[in-house]
Amino acid sequence: MRWVESGDVRLWLAEEGDPARPTILLVHGYPDTHRVWDEVAGLLRDRFHVVRYDVRGAGRSTEPAHHAGYTFDHLAGDLSAVLDAIGKPAVHLVGHDWGSLQCWDAVTRPGIRERVASLTSFGGPGLAQAHRFMREGSRGEVAGQRARSWYIGVFHAPLLPETAWRTFMPAMLERSMRVREGIEPRPGHPADTLARDGINGLWMYRLNMSAGLRPRHTDERGDPVVDVPVQLIEATRDPFVSPALLASLGRWAPRFWHRRVVAGHWAQRSRPDVVARMIAEFADHVDGAEPSPGLRRARRAPGASVGRAPEPGTAFEGKLVVVTGAGSGIGRATARAFAAHGAEVVCADIDEAAAVRTVEGIVKDLGGCAAHAEQVDVADAARMEDFAHRVRAEYGVPDIVVNNAGTLVAGAFLDHSVEDWRWMIDVNLWGVIHGCRLFAAQMVERGEGGHIVNIASLAAFTPSALLPAYSTTKAGVKMLSDCLRAEVAGQGIGVSAICPGFVSTGIARHATYVGADLREVSVAALERRGYPPERVAAHILRAVHRDQAVVPVNAEGKLGYAMSRLSPGATRGMARLSKAALRLGRPRPRRTGAEP
Repeated sequence: MRWVESGDVRLWLAEEGDPARPTILLVHGYPDTHRVWDEVAGLLRDRFHVVRYDVRGAGRSTEPAHHAGYTFDHLAGDLSAVLDAIGKPAVHLVGHDWGSLQCWDAVTRPGIRERVASLTSFGGPGLAQAHRFMREGSRGEVAGQRARSWYIGVFHAPLLPETAWRTFMPAMLERSMRVREGIEPRPGHPADTLARDGINGLWMYRLNMSAGLRPRHTDERGDPVVDVPVQLIEATRDPFVSPALLASLGRWAPRFWHRRVVAGHWAQRSRPDVVARMIAEFADHVDGAEPSPGLRRARRAPGASVGRAPEPGTAFEGKLVVVTGAGSGIGRATARAFAAHGAEVVCADIDEAAAVRTVEGIVKDLGGCAAHAEQVDVADAARMEDFAHRVRAEYGVPDIVVNNAGTLVAGAFLDHSVEDWRWMIDVNLWGVIHGCRLFAAQMVERGEGGHIVNIASLAAFTPSALLPAYSTTKAGVKMLSDCLRAEVAGQGIGVSAICPGFVSTGIARHATYVGADLREVSVAALERRGYPPERVAAHILRAVHRDQAVVPVNAEGKLGYAMSRLSPGATRGMARLSKAALRLGRPRPRRTGAEP
């Protein structure tokens, strides 16, 4: 640790790691000190030279002689002095909250811009870029951001905020950290100088909120562009900055990556592992390494629209989707639908040739889509583990997983053998359990949220004498989905149970029939129903977009779901009537072997 002189102030600077390695410079926000970065610095120092400093008037750094010393010009001068002290031709700059605001400003200034290899920003936009959003964004999004920024007006009031910092604000801040973000105060954060830091930092808001709106570096059209590579880390539960404002920042950075962490305002405290990983991956890539799969998908095209809905075909751009049972039916339609909306898709099926055909169809019909074929037996726990590891290693942690693979045994309960039950449970229920267990664990560890879709059925809540094993497994899938949704909601992971009625797929043709042979009747009935799997796929995409818990699909699915809730007795009565269908089929000899 050492002092750095900058004008009339002395800045307290801390260094860790080997100075010969690439340098990451961490700039804290308001009302923090460099100690807010302790956990992240500890995770980075073995691979990088990590530098932090207390901004003027905060922590151990001294205060300027006059309040006028808190302008962006003075803050940029401090950053320049720190860069001089580091003595490197270029550093990777990381800013949080007000530190992010001043970094957006600094990288547009000659003399600093050339010494910054990259900028990672979270918790705060550039003021010039935010001003353009407030002018050009939609009315609702602008109103939403104004509501989040209520405190800025309070900070401009005379005496009131100073009085708050001298009395109740330090205790309120600690309580907010505990309640809203689950962060326990520790030595260094909040700092012992919190009240003084809060009062001094008010002048950054009072002096810069208007002056900072004037961009210093613009393109030929006068837009506030930033030339350095920019990685935006969006803390999804940050109460101060809206997702719409953050998404708009990509418009002003030609080289822009947008990533998300499921965390509140102090993400570097609550999820330091995720923040450190993202910083390291970005710095490595800017320095020449191949991007990680997650970073590769986070790259955004320049010139994104401000305050508008996604362009057609881009609703799931940058997302990795895994679909099991993707070789046919609902699985194939779902894989194609996600690919058509910009996702990278892993198409898995027990029939590898069928998975390959799905991928070939996506590439041929949609063009330019990233799709990959994988073979897996969802009923085999060891193979599913290998599959999950392979997906993570080759493509990254998926954002969306659709556990669709399933099978069907039809017939009376007393005609089902033990092997029938075991086969149905292994594929329809254990297959979903394996997919949920393995990929949910990856999503939780990654810390960026995600969504799991489990394909259940109308049979999940409507009993049937014809489908005892199938109905039992699908009811288990629905309950599993409800339980898992409750557990992982706090991790930003949604879980949806999709419950289609009769869909015109090949499931009836490939089903196993015990007792009476209902194959011809069943195949004809599904063909007459005329409900294509593509319509189920549309419901799946909508469920992910809206984070819906249970989605009954088509008329009979919705009717069955409503009856199961309003009149369970009626659904049981219909199950008794379904026995009559057994008389429509041809008798089959009772099986004695283990053939499914």
